[in-house]
Amino acid sequence: MLRIFRSKFALSIFLLITLLLSGVLGYRILANYDWIDALYMTVITITTVGYSEVRPSDPTTKVFTIALIVSSVFIVAFAISAITEYLISRNTINKIKYKMKRKKLDLLKDHVIICGFGRNGKEAASRLQKYRRPFVVIERNPELIEHYDEDILFVEGNAHEDDVLMEAGIDRATCLISALPKDADNLFVVLSSRQLNRNLHIISRASEESSLKKLRQAGADNAVMPDKIGGGHMASLVVLPDLVEFMNQLAMEGEQRTNLEEISFDDLPEKYHHKSLLDLDIRRISGCTVIGLKQPDGKYIINPEVSIKLLPNSKLMVLGRPEQIDKLNNFLLGRT
Repeated sequence: MLRIFRSKFALSIFLLITLLLSGVLGYRILANYDWIDALYMTVITITTVGYSEVRPSDPTTKVFTIALIVSSVFIVAFAISAITEYLISRNTINKIKYKMKRKKLDLLKDHVIICGFGRNGKEAASRLQKYRRPFVVIERNPELIEHYDEDILFVEGNAHEDDVLMEAGIDRATCLISALPKDADNLFVVLSSRQLNRNLHIISRASEESSLKKLRQAGADNAVMPDKIGGGHMASLVVLPDLVEFMNQLAMEGEQRTNLEEISFDDLPEKYHHKSLLDLDIRRISGCTVIGLKQPDGKYIINPEVSIKLLPNSKLMVLGRPEQIDKLNNFLLGRT
């Protein structure tokens, strides 16, 4: 709707400029006025202020003046209406959008907060969208927010400020990703976030190797260096190209969606609690393969034995084709 008002606003400005130029050129050509007098006559005619003419007009100039007055009545009336409508509607729509955004933010729970919407922030948001995880982005650039506002939930402001973090629902969030370009800013966000939510899982971007330890000491659970990961990935494409390509296929999204899934102990039906992987029999149920297990103490076991039992706070890492993942979700987790 706002686009319609914008187009009418632009049209009204265009018509006003066209009317002014037409008047100036008309008086210049038909009455042989100089440019200043032509502009003067055009302005007093359009605004109908009633000032005297520069000099007596001939019949041709009078006819042109009549046409200019009639045209200006309609164009100026349309312009005033369009501009007023645009200003009022913009204010109204912004209020409605704010109320809707406020309602969405209040309903968010167990969501992810992304601080910064640069290259890393956009990639994180895109990945979370594909995994259908609820999230909100804190960004202080209003132009960037306006460009993506229809698809992504934003909170405008500085992620350093506690009020902005609280508006993003940090007390109800499960994870925060600080993807700001400067390590000092990320450090401040990590400190503030940890104070506001002790149970929050915090992931921070780091540009310098020396910042990794500081970020972890400040409260970050994970610190990631995108440049280091990117360089290592490119080197791996030289040394182990087929293996890296295969790993990329595992995380392929779009029509193929994802080939990996996490299954936590709490997600499983009670009849499988404290049972072994053999009792779970994921391979027979869905065709998926268990490739990893996160133990309650946080340690990982790759390709775990079928005799290992599922204990509280443990997680299974499962590999399978998209349709097999869906089948597993339907059978074990009761979701589609």
